Amino acid sequence: MWFENLIRHYTVGKEIVDLCLDRVRKLADNCTGLQGFLVFNAVGGGTGSGLGSLLLERLSVDYGKKSKLGFTIFPSPQVSTAVVEPYNSVLSTHSLLEHTDVAVLLDNEAIYDICRRSLDIERPTYTNLNRLISQIISSLTTSLRFDGAINVDITEFQTNLVPYPRIHFMLSSYAPVISAEKAYHEQLSIPEITNAVFEPSSMMAKCDPRHGKYMACCLMYRGDVVPKDVNAAVASIKTKRTVQFVDWCPTGFKCGINYQAPTVVPGGDLAKVQRAVCMISNNTAVAEVFSRIDHKFDLMYAKRAFVHWYVGEGMEEGEFSEAPEDLAALEKDYEEVGVEGVDDEEEVHKSYSIEVRDFANDRAKEELQLHIRISDSPTHDTKSSRFVMDIEDIIDDLDI
Repeated sequence: MWFENLIRHYTVGKEIVDLCLDRVRKLADNCTGLQGFLVFNAVGGGTGSGLGSLLLERLSVDYGKKSKLGFTIFPSPQVSTAVVEPYNSVLSTHSLLEHTDVAVLLDNEAIYDICRRSLDIERPTYTNLNRLISQIISSLTTSLRFDGAINVDITEFQTNLVPYPRIHFMLSSYAPVISAEKAYHEQLSIPEITNAVFEPSSMMAKCDPRHGKYMACCLMYRGDVVPKDVNAAVASIKTKRTVQFVDWCPTGFKCGINYQAPTVVPGGDLAKVQRAVCMISNNTAVAEVFSRIDHKFDLMYAKRAFVHWYVGEGMEEGEFSEAPEDLAALEKDYEEVGVEGVDDEEEVHKSYSIEVRDFANDRAKEELQLHIRISDSPTHDTKSSRFVMDIEDIIDDLDI
């Protein structure tokens, strides 16, 4: 269907959501230790956004304390499946904000590109895409199903990846992605697959992590992997200038190791490999995804295009202004956590250089030196002290 609207599926969804929850309840009753839910949906169409939002709300009511991990297909920059994708996506993001603990962002265009480039598939199908995504899901749940050196359960993802409740939208990547034809020609080492998951081309959403900073990374290795090699690979990553972490979270890595080798679908696209790694990361660059959607939303809503379909299903037009505001606030949140700890050198240098330019007499010299002494206090680090000495040299050179 070329046109699917979130509100229609939200209202129609009320007719079947109880049936869905009844099935969920029966499955939950059969669990001996229910940790949480993995929820899969796409927010561009009506069903994934409308019914998906309703289901998440009801799961929060019925299973409030259980973790909810969402795997959400967001609209691609170039590939569109519905005219009203921007409306559906923006409106449903509120539900993801409130009712998921961790949301992994995916988009078809990014995964299409991975399939074409790494698997030599000229025209990838949804089956090709889903099999690639399934490797990420499998890696996330391996620790629940098999023994390993360092196991990671579902609740640990939230604990280690989410610094603030709203900042829970993740990027994902997987390596190696090798076609079955190359199975016996390429067996990559731990450093090689670790470097690969940090490459922008490996991200399963159209977003360049080099444009932002990492807050946390969860690396889940499986197969022929030993902790010593993982530690060396992570130490090497920390030295890369292209992999930047926020200064208030300098460590940022959580690693899991499981000895169960990756499995593939017989006759599928992916090669059987000895080892693999999946990365789920919290990076401020994910705001690029929201910014794109917000821009498309604004273009359509400025003309009030298609709004009558939503209003006709019972939606208040005021919600169209509230939803993008919430998304804009989320973008601002990501921007702020990226600059929260501004580098001391920049701040000190900035304030001192202003002082030197503004004052050129003996009185000013005394004030500036007093300012330097106050700044060079025990609460400041060695970087501040170094700039104190630099400024004193500047004063002497200027002869003020």
